[in-house]
Amino acid sequence: MPTVGYRALGRTGLQVSELAMGCGPISNLMTGENSQRQVAVLRRALECGINWIDTAATYGQGRSEKSLGLALRELRTGDEVHLATKVRLAGDELNDISGAVRRSLEGSLSRLGRSHVALLQVHNAITLRRGDEATSLTPADVLGTDGVLRALEKMRSEGLVKLLGLTAVGHRRGLLEVIDSQAFDTIQVPYNLVNPSAGMDLGDEFGEADYGNIIARAGQYRMGVFAIRVFAAGALLGLPPASHTRASPFFPLDLYRRDEQRAAKLRNRLGSDADLHDLAVRFSLQHPSVNSAIIGFGEPSHVDQAAVSARQGPLSKDAMTTIGQLACL
Repeated sequence: MPTVGYRALGRTGLQVSELAMGCGPISNLMTGENSQRQVAVLRRALECGINWIDTAATYGQGRSEKSLGLALRELRTGDEVHLATKVRLAGDELNDISGAVRRSLEGSLSRLGRSHVALLQVHNAITLRRGDEATSLTPADVLGTDGVLRALEKMRSEGLVKLLGLTAVGHRRGLLEVIDSQAFDTIQVPYNLVNPSAGMDLGDEFGEADYGNIIARAGQYRMGVFAIRVFAAGALLGLPPASHTRASPFFPLDLYRRDEQRAAKLRNRLGSDADLHDLAVRFSLQHPSVNSAIIGFGEPSHVDQAAVSARQGPLSKDAMTTIGQLACL
């Protein structure tokens, strides 16, 4: 059975598996109802050495956390596995940020069946104006006197969370302002073959969300970095868009279609024999500041497949150049 390697999670002192198990709605594993498969996939992930599991209060309106909690209890899994969850604030919750964060986290802990989690992350995008993207917050909303950061710090002081993190999506200037505060321990950011902008400078010609090489900035501060959207929600694997992609305002269907087009160009350039699954996993882990790639597994075999790819080592220099060039087309 393939096993994964481990990397230091930034300055946190934790060693995390280079692959993490994502419990979001794209694979529809933990947000679905097949508890037998949920347990089987989680068991295989643990057998392969995966020790980091990522979920969120909004995934399936709490279903992901509940399913994960039940599966963890069935497998009698303890604190050797690190759990990460998220809080997303919207509407009237911004009038009582501290209360909203507490209610969200307490709900997450109840569903997970845990007294604490390793990481609590801001799930909102960060933009220069509130609402520039769906549910986005400003840096002031996060860093201000009564902002999200203070509420998260309170949860940490009570021992409910160990680390604080950001889902690093939104506008580069706003994200950098929050990252530069050095108040957060980790980021997780989209980083894949069709949008590598979080890990390289692509210039003004890049037409999609440009994350402005923020992985390098996070690396300067020794923040932990998780790569997300490794397969661009399935576009790199030739899969049809998930039902979540068809309905969500976050990474919506029109983005998926453009990612499909970029994936086709990449496949044409690299040749019909190119295994984009293998390349995507290896690419996400090649950046020296990326500590782990979060992947949504749907079957036990998916865990094995990703673990085999992770052990293949870095891509060639020519392949990396081609990826950067194609991203700008």
